[in-house]
Amino acid sequence: MTQTSLSPRAWIELILLSLIWGGSFLAIRTALDEIGPLTSVLFRTGIAAAVLWPVILLRGIPLPKGRRVWIGLFGMGLLNNAIPFSLMAWGQLHIPTGLTSILNATTAIFGVVVAAMVFADERLSARKALGVGLGFAGVVTAIGPSALLTLDLTSTAQLAVIAGTFSYACAGAWARVRLGGLAPLAAAAGMLTCSTAIMLPLTLMAEGVPSLALAPATWAGILYYALVATALAYLLYYRVLAMAGSGNLLLVTLLIPPTAIFLGAAVRGEDLHAGAYAGLALLALGLSVLDGRLYTRKVRV
Repeated sequence: MTQTSLSPRAWIELILLSLIWGGSFLAIRTALDEIGPLTSVLFRTGIAAAVLWPVILLRGIPLPKGRRVWIGLFGMGLLNNAIPFSLMAWGQLHIPTGLTSILNATTAIFGVVVAAMVFADERLSARKALGVGLGFAGVVTAIGPSALLTLDLTSTAQLAVIAGTFSYACAGAWARVRLGGLAPLAAAAGMLTCSTAIMLPLTLMAEGVPSLALAPATWAGILYYALVATALAYLLYYRVLAMAGSGNLLLVTLLIPPTAIFLGAAVRGEDLHAGAYAGLALLALGLSVLDGRLYTRKVRV
């Protein structure tokens, strides 16, 4: 994988994106003090979709059309929003926000594994296999080997977050197969609309009609993760993708946890065990190996 060098502007926007997504973990946890996990997801997808559609219309971006396209968007809404958002929101009720962000970094690891299983041109090379191995070692270290042997509420919550990252990885493969050629923002808005349609009946059945009489801190959290960390983040994500390329976006995965860990400690007084930091270090090493940049430089030297 050939990496393009990053311009100062690309670096600024890449760091900004990581800060936005890093802050989303605290915003979600703040909202969960008053609303249920499914309700939090419904607000997130519904508000973000409502914001993105006017942007698409104003820019004159072609709208998604056709049964096949909308089936693809429904699959993305399920795999990239409804399942992972719900699992991670429930998980955050029982584990620190910083640890959730560390486990979320496994998305890239699972992405490589799923792509290798599905696509003939994405087979695991020795370097990729090493990166994946280091990544999974980081997961085990962050969770704690003993926690995997005793499935209490905390370890189950951590596994729920991991399952969410696996769903993200499946969504990446699904998008490659079913959504090729669709304008990115139109795909994002269509996906969020479908996930809202999925979440609405589930939320009504499990948590009842969402209340709008919420505390200011709850609304601040909701509006942040829906407007800033979802709608605005999608706009910024595609700008960075165009400037930096998909390979460089792996850097976002490495930059998110420090922000989430700092905010969790500063605002909620969270304290992570040493294994979480050791796991993050292994994950970072695994992602660096997958990225390939360090290996390429070594070879050139």
